Amino acid sequence: MSLEQILAKVVEYSASHCVITGGEPMVAKEIHKLASELKQRGKHITIETAGTVLPEKIPCDLASLSPKLSNSTPSEERAGPWAARHEKTRLQHAVIREWVNQYSYQLKFVVTGETDLGEIKELLGAIESPIPPDKVLLMPEGTDAHTIRGRDDTLMEICKQEGYRYCNRLHIELFGNTRGT
Repeated sequence: MSLEQILAKVVEYSASHCVITGGEPMVAKEIHKLASELKQRGKHITIETAGTVLPEKIPCDLASLSPKLSNSTPSEERAGPWAARHEKTRLQHAVIREWVNQYSYQLKFVVTGETDLGEIKELLGAIESPIPPDKVLLMPEGTDAHTIRGRDDTLMEICKQEGYRYCNRLHIELFGNTRGT
């Protein structure tokens, strides 16, 4: 869709909040212009990003940062040379720090289990900005309700112990693992 088509679609709805997401939205050609146009229309803007691209003063009310943990790196057999590239670029501590220091934010981690907790804590320390526990959200990894339910109890316990927030995958429960949800 063109920028004009997106804006025309947005104004069809009365919602005051817009979430810019999908893959990595910060690499989209006209992302800054889209955010500016949405802000001019009085929208609250949340940008969901992996935190690998600098914000460069983009209009944003909430940065929903989702740094990729090592559990996101596909095997070389499955992804070929892309696996090494993903592993090399998946964490950009200085970029995450820039987002955290400039915007209201939350850090959302897709978690496979308790073993990811050490990596999360290491990443939080590497940002070199104090991160309050209530800014950290843990979301179970999974593309079906059964897998997600199998990780809920563990993640909820971690959240209670650490003061983190639990974030479910409501779109999977409502629509399944389908494109566009």
